[in-house]
Amino acid sequence: MKAIVYHEYGPPDVLGLEDVDNPVAEEGEVLVRVYGVAVNPGDWDLMNGTPYVLRLMTGIRRPKNKVLGLAVAGRIEAVGRNVSKFQPGDEVYAEIGKGGFAEYACVPEDAVAMKPSNLTFAQAATVPVAGVTALQGLRDIGRVQPGHRVLINGAAGGVGTFAVQIAKALGADVTGVCSTTNVDLVRSIGADRVIDYTQEDFSRGGKQYDLIFDNVGNRSLSDYRRALTPKGMLIPNSNKGNGHWIGGFLARAVQALAVSPFVSQKLRPFASTGKSEDLVALTELIESGKVTPVIDRTYPLNETAEALSHYGQGHARGKVAITTEPDEK
Repeated sequence: MKAIVYHEYGPPDVLGLEDVDNPVAEEGEVLVRVYGVAVNPGDWDLMNGTPYVLRLMTGIRRPKNKVLGLAVAGRIEAVGRNVSKFQPGDEVYAEIGKGGFAEYACVPEDAVAMKPSNLTFAQAATVPVAGVTALQGLRDIGRVQPGHRVLINGAAGGVGTFAVQIAKALGADVTGVCSTTNVDLVRSIGADRVIDYTQEDFSRGGKQYDLIFDNVGNRSLSDYRRALTPKGMLIPNSNKGNGHWIGGFLARAVQALAVSPFVSQKLRPFASTGKSEDLVALTELIESGKVTPVIDRTYPLNETAEALSHYGQGHARGKVAITTEPDEK
């Protein structure tokens, strides 16, 4: 099969299209013919081998796993022993952790869910990481309830576009923060108010929020706390900044955990985990029309390096997706 392979850490030009052996579904796994793959922040970090602390798990000098791709959508080709929930022909999507930039991938049965019927494979592939992160952050960590005032910083990005829509579906009053060029987009997906960060600083506007879901990490902790109600919550969800060694997310997580015991506000960094039941919940929101993936660009598999390069520029509106067939449905 064709797959995008990398043998060393570095920029997108370390990626190349190669012929590799087809994977075989083992016990408890399904073999998926991949038709859609999403580009996610984890792909960028793993490709570059940064922050360096990741290399303790992924390989110190060079990557152990040669094929990136954390989330896929496609059609089941075969099932391994003791698989009972799915059968060949089922259209599914899943977070797989590795191996998605390829024509076939093996996925544990408990990570798979039926693809939303109203999405293309490319659209569906954008849901398992970004959509699940937004859902778990807002519903499980933030416990958003009707009437809560929620601010989404980085509202036009991959997680941000899902977060705006999910917060609205949970009944929140939603403010999105984005650049000038994305104001109309963020408004169109349901934000009650949109702040253009080039014109207004949300941390100094005097308005306070019950929850700030931060996908950018461009403010100090004191700035975020100023924009929170006395018992509000900050959920940081960005790995930008703080150099190559530990990454911005870990640095902010340590800072938040150190400060939290001494303030009334809650500072709750978290890492999302792929769960099929959360994909089922997202499928319900998507098929009901409450959530729709926002796709910035779609690339064929042989242009995966270009897709990562575009993502790395940091200006994608919504998600970047990859298809393995030009006529995918």
